[in-house]
Amino acid sequence: MVVEAVNSVKMTNLNGDIKYPIKSINIVKSHGQSSLESKLIKGYVLQMSRASQQMPIRIENARVACLDLNLSKFKLQMGVQILVNDPKNLEKIRQKECDVLRDRLKKIMDAGANVIITTKGIDDIASKYMVEANILGLRRVDKNDLRRIAKATGATIVTTLANPETGEETFEASSVGTCTEVYEETVGDNDFIFIKGFKNTSCCSILLRGANEHMTDEVERSIHDSICVVKRTLESGYVVAGGGAVEIALGIYLEDFAKTLGSKEQIAISEYCEALTIIPKILAINAAQDATNLLSKMRVFHNAAQNSDDASKKEFKWIGLDLVNGKCRNNLQAGVVEPMDSKIKCLR
Repeated sequence: MVVEAVNSVKMTNLNGDIKYPIKSINIVKSHGQSSLESKLIKGYVLQMSRASQQMPIRIENARVACLDLNLSKFKLQMGVQILVNDPKNLEKIRQKECDVLRDRLKKIMDAGANVIITTKGIDDIASKYMVEANILGLRRVDKNDLRRIAKATGATIVTTLANPETGEETFEASSVGTCTEVYEETVGDNDFIFIKGFKNTSCCSILLRGANEHMTDEVERSIHDSICVVKRTLESGYVVAGGGAVEIALGIYLEDFAKTLGSKEQIAISEYCEALTIIPKILAINAAQDATNLLSKMRVFHNAAQNSDDASKKEFKWIGLDLVNGKCRNNLQAGVVEPMDSKIKCLR
């Protein structure tokens, strides 16, 4: 699931390098069922429900308007004072406030939008107009989520309807994005909005399940780790055998190299070798295995791989720790590998 998720956000930057922006992978959690019920969704998932329960649950061929403005009854700015000499005019003022809101919504609807997503509020009056027009409205969406949805659907985030050229309020049809469907579904105890079928498919969501809050939080941390590992591996393009194989091999190689120097540097290099062997040693101790015994065996294997002319012994360079059974094994065959990038960074 993680590999699929990371592959689906693949992109090429301006320098022509292939990058995997893992921020595009949206992770949402819902407790209930086992963590094996988690699934990858090609699309974007928001943990929220519609602004009004009378709005349609599902919209096919959605045209999405992304707004960063308040869709509530128009109020005059602070500090504006109105003197009313006839009580009948009070009702007109109230009516005008509703009309301003209705005109704004009408402009958005005329642009073809049937899903309206805003970072601010949608009040009851706006909801009423939307229900009448069969429009799905989502309010108080996080800014970061809105940016990703806008990018994926091809919409433009509109912060104001004011048009400086004409002095009137307008809403361009070009600001509306498209996707195949937007629908609300209950998963576990929570309502989620699913937005699927983007033009630019560089965004996906992972819906995590788990027995309770602690479980889902724990799974989220593990998933984040695995996403980072897959990203590193794909970006570096190379893997090395894991389980302390690299450290022991480097240690032996450098020890042999140190013997060729006839100066004080020899001591510095052998100290560096000593430091490298700490990693497999700690791995073995953490697994409650006999570290001294395992390290001695590994050194024999790696020494043979580097210094022997026997072709069959060249395979020994992949030998690393098998901590479950407490012995040495070919970690490349066992599938225990690490991204090369991480190893180089550690050494630096």
